[in-house]
Amino acid sequence: MKKVRQVNLPVEDLPTRWYNIIPDLPEPLPPPQGDMTAMGRTMIKECLAQEFSQENWIEIPEELQEIYHQIGRPRPLFRALNLEKLLDTPAELYYKAEGLFSPTGSHKINTAVVQAYYARKQGLQRLVTETGAGQWGTALACAARITGLSATVYWVRAVYKWKEARRDFMNLYGAEVRASPSENTETGRRLLKRDPDHPGSLAIAISEGLEDALSDDKAAYVLGSVLNHVLLHQTIIGLECRKQLELIDRYPDVVVSCLGGGSNFGGIALPFLGDVLTKGKKMRFVAAQSESAPNLQGEYRYDNADYSGITPRLKMYTLGHTTDMPPIFGDGLRYHGCSPILSLLRNRGYIDTVAYPVDEKYVFESAKTFLREEGFLPAPESAYSVAAAIDEATRCRESGERKVILFNISGHGFMDMEGYRQVLRM
Repeated sequence: MKKVRQVNLPVEDLPTRWYNIIPDLPEPLPPPQGDMTAMGRTMIKECLAQEFSQENWIEIPEELQEIYHQIGRPRPLFRALNLEKLLDTPAELYYKAEGLFSPTGSHKINTAVVQAYYARKQGLQRLVTETGAGQWGTALACAARITGLSATVYWVRAVYKWKEARRDFMNLYGAEVRASPSENTETGRRLLKRDPDHPGSLAIAISEGLEDALSDDKAAYVLGSVLNHVLLHQTIIGLECRKQLELIDRYPDVVVSCLGGGSNFGGIALPFLGDVLTKGKKMRFVAAQSESAPNLQGEYRYDNADYSGITPRLKMYTLGHTTDMPPIFGDGLRYHGCSPILSLLRNRGYIDTVAYPVDEKYVFESAKTFLREEGFLPAPESAYSVAAAIDEATRCRESGERKVILFNISGHGFMDMEGYRQVLRM
């Protein structure tokens, strides 16, 4: 029988509901602690309601379904047959191509358009956010333009400096992009006074974005990861994967993705984790991280999501919200904390983690192998997902196990060549 390389869903099979795992968790999700004022004033009301929803399924409005079609959903699932052959593994490797057909090149657009849609319905005019690798900032810039809003992006300075093309991309959509720390906020000015060349971090950029949004009653602060409603929107990824694998009579034994705050890992994994919790399915979940910020190897405790402590404290795995973390090219993974949902599941033993060295040579070499065998260039963050999937397939070769491995290519690397050039010394 001819082996299937690509599995596509018809447009009419796009999921019409997001999956909310909160009611299915093995214990209640610990609530935020501390002052909720900033969250209440800056978050979009519908997203705040979704953050604490106990409904298993939340309908995707028809207008949003049309926007999902506009941004290239459903997206294809591929089998990595060439990579399987190279690795000489009995495992089957399937990857979701989130960078393909996405106007901004990553999965981040899946929640960006949702948050922009609800902000417009609320009568807001401006969206403010942070970004690390730049994929989220680009997605929000696009979503704001699609829905008729303006966008302000605080971008981690270490990445802002070397990703000129992506900065230009955001500007083309009309976004205002600021290097973080910036002179625009009290947090930024304080840090720049201490160190004029401060590299920044996601936690610092979040603090700056919140300060900015709190000063404008027509602005909303929007996050691209960590929070429950963000992971909810991203379940569109795993829901599509489940339908696609059903079409070829497959079901995963292992689900792999990179993890910074948790949006793309949660997006592909949560529908399958729901099957584990409610249907007794057996499988492994592997989060691929950097030793720069191995948050799932930190402490499970309450901590702030931002540097200055503006946000409420969330119960999560954390390295500490003021921790200095060395810059990496996969900067979307350089965050001190992990999604409360995923942290709870990690604490209960449902999620494994692996952290790769800060020099990134192994993960970028893995991405180069993937590129040469499968033809697609992964984003630096997705290189971690590729590395972990290759490691899992190699273990199958050694054990002889015929596992189905599903992994997420959360974005393409077309605007990340400088990172590849430096790490691989091209």
